[in-house]
Amino acid sequence: MSILASLQGPADLRHLDDGQLQQLAAEIRETIITTVAITGGHLGSSLGVVELTIALHRLLESPRDRIVWDTGHQAYPHKLLTGRLDQFGTLRQIGGVGGFPRRSESPHDVFDGGHAGTGLSIAQGLATARDLKRSHERIAVVVGDAALMSGLSLEALNDIGHRKTQLLIVLNDNEMSISPTVGAFSKYLSQIKLSPAWQSSKTAYDSLVEKLPIVGPTALELSQRLRRSVVNFAQPGQLFEDLGITYIGVVPGHDLHALGETLRAALDLKGPVIVHVRTQKGRGFDPAVNDQIGFHGAALPPMDLGPKADSGSNSSDGPRHADGDSGESMADDATPPARTPAKKPNYTAVFIDEVIALAREDPRIVGITAGMPTGTGMSKLQAVFPERVIDVGIAEQHAVTLATGLAIGGMRPIVALYSTFLQRAFDQVVHDVCQNDQPVLLAVDRAGIVGEDGTSHQGMFTLPAQRQLPNLVIAAPRDEQELRSLVRTALAQDHPFALHYPRDAGFGLDPVEPAILPVGRAEVLREGRDILFVGFGPIVQRAFDVADRLATEGWSIGVVNARFAKPLDVDLILEQARGKRLLVTFEESVVSGGFGSGVLEAVEAARVAQPELRELAVRIVGIPGDRFVDHGSAADLRRLLRLDVDGLAAQVREALAELGAMPRATPGAAPEPAAV
Repeated sequence: MSILASLQGPADLRHLDDGQLQQLAAEIRETIITTVAITGGHLGSSLGVVELTIALHRLLESPRDRIVWDTGHQAYPHKLLTGRLDQFGTLRQIGGVGGFPRRSESPHDVFDGGHAGTGLSIAQGLATARDLKRSHERIAVVVGDAALMSGLSLEALNDIGHRKTQLLIVLNDNEMSISPTVGAFSKYLSQIKLSPAWQSSKTAYDSLVEKLPIVGPTALELSQRLRRSVVNFAQPGQLFEDLGITYIGVVPGHDLHALGETLRAALDLKGPVIVHVRTQKGRGFDPAVNDQIGFHGAALPPMDLGPKADSGSNSSDGPRHADGDSGESMADDATPPARTPAKKPNYTAVFIDEVIALAREDPRIVGITAGMPTGTGMSKLQAVFPERVIDVGIAEQHAVTLATGLAIGGMRPIVALYSTFLQRAFDQVVHDVCQNDQPVLLAVDRAGIVGEDGTSHQGMFTLPAQRQLPNLVIAAPRDEQELRSLVRTALAQDHPFALHYPRDAGFGLDPVEPAILPVGRAEVLREGRDILFVGFGPIVQRAFDVADRLATEGWSIGVVNARFAKPLDVDLILEQARGKRLLVTFEESVVSGGFGSGVLEAVEAARVAQPELRELAVRIVGIPGDRFVDHGSAADLRRLLRLDVDGLAAQVREALAELGAMPRATPGAAPEPAAV
C-alpha cells in the first residue's frame, strides 16, 4: 500500500515509524521522477530535499507554523506532502500545479516564490509580524547555498542577527557553492551548542565575567574572542556567529534521524539558528546526480525510466538516463529509446554562436552572467574563452555595475540575464549603465511568454521599464537570423543596448550573412491600403500570418517590422499609416507603457500637424497589464491571451467591427505582394 497516497496531510507523518518514513521518501522520489519526465521541471533540487522536507513537516505544524522555500524550485516534495498528489501530474500545465509555491494552491504555501534570495527577508517579516502580534507560530526558511550568497540574503542575515529574531534557517548545501569543513569535532561542537546547558552556562559565564571589577569588560572580550576562535577552527559557520546567528552543522541531509534530532533541538533555542544541512542534488536518480546542471530544470535532458522505475533513496538504484549514464549497458533485447526529431536552434543558441564568432575577432568582448551560464549560453563562450566570461553568482545588481566598469575600461561587456531576473537590477541599469552612457549589451533572454515556470518568470515587464531610460537602445528581432544582425549592431555602436529575444525555438531559417543595421530603422515587409500592422519581435511573423488570413476577407494590410522600440522609426511608421483606417501594434510584452504605447505616442504627437492622421484609430495588442500570467506551455498561454494567430486575428476583427469599417476589396482576393 502506498504510504504517500494514504496521507491526509503533513500531520500524518508523526505517526510513521522509521521504516515507513524510508518507504515514503522512496515513493516521493518515484512520483517526482515519473512526473517530471513528462512535464519537465526542477528535478535535481527537489530530489535532494526529500528527507529534509519530511523532517520539517514532522516537527512543524503547517500551516499554523510557516515553512518558507527560498526560490521554491525544490518544493515538489512539500507539495506532495500537503495534499497535491492527485493533481501532481498536471505540474506546470495550464490550470495545474505550479512549479513554485503558490498561495492560491494551498494554505501550506507561504509565499509565491521563483526568484532566489527572497526567502530570508520573507521569513524575517513573518517572524517580526508574529512577535508584534504576540502569537507563537514557528517560522522556518530553507535557503540554498547559492541563494545565500545573493545580496538580498546577506542583508537579511545582517538584520536577523541584529534583531535576534526567533527563526530557524536551514541552509541546504548541495555542494554547488560552499565546501565547508566536515569532521567529528565539528559534529561534537554542534551537539554541545544545541544543549540547554551550553546556552545557559554561556550566558551566565559572560554575565559573571563582565561584572569583575576593572578587568571585567576586557576579560569578557578576550573570552568571547577565544570562543569564536575555537568555533572558527572547528566549523565553517563563523560568519553567522559573528552576525549573531547560532550556527549548527554540518548535518547529513538524507539521514532522517539526524535531521529530526538536530532540527528539534534547534527549534528550542532562543534567537536565530542556522542549521547547515548537506544534501545531494538529484538524489535517487543517477543521471541527475551525475549532471547536476542539466537536471536542475526546467527543460531537462531526455529521461528513460526503464520498464520499472526503482527510485529509492540510494542514488545507485535510480532510473537510467537514455544514454546509459548509469554505467550499465542495456540488455541485448532491450528496446532502444525513441529518437526525437532534431529541434530547431532556439534564440539563445543562435545568440551565443554569433557572440562567439564576434569574440574571435574582437578581444574586447567579455561575457557576464549571474549564476546562469548554461541557460544563457555563456558556458559555450566560456568553453572557448574561459578568461573572458565572468559568473558573479546570484548577484544581478553586481553583474550590471561590473559591466559598466568594464565598459568604462574599454571593454565590450555582454550581460546575459533572463528578462525576469534583470528586473532585480533596474537601479543599476538606470544609474550605472544609462547615466554613464556606456556600451553595455544587455542580452535580455526569455523575453515575453516563458511558459511553465509561471508568474515569477514571464518576461513581460522589462520592455515598459526600459522605454523610459535615456541613452538606451531597445531592439528585438523578428527571427533568429535578424538576431544575428542585431548582435553585431549592438556591439558596433557606443551606447547601452538592450536586445530582447524569447525562449522559443527559431523558425529554422537558412543562415544568411549578418549585417550591421541602422539603429532606429524599421523595415516594411508588405505594403497595404486599409490597415497597418507594426510588430516588435518574433510576434511579427504571427502578425504577417494574420495579414494573410484577413486578406482573404478583402482587407489590404501593410506590415512593418519595427526592430527597435527605442529609438522608434517614427517617420517610416507615420508614412505607412497615412490614409489607413486602423493601425495595430503587436508585442509580446505588457501593453502598459510598452512598444504599442510608444507608437501611439508618436501618432498622437503628429495628429495636430497632420490632418490625414486624425481619423486613424490605433489598437495596441499584447499582454494585458492588469494581471500576472500563470504557468502552462507557451502555446497554451498564447492561446489563452489571444496572442496566437487565431487570437490576434480575432482582436483585429473586433477593432474593425467597433469602427464599423468594411473592406474595399472583394473577399477572397490575393494579398498584397510582400515588400521584402
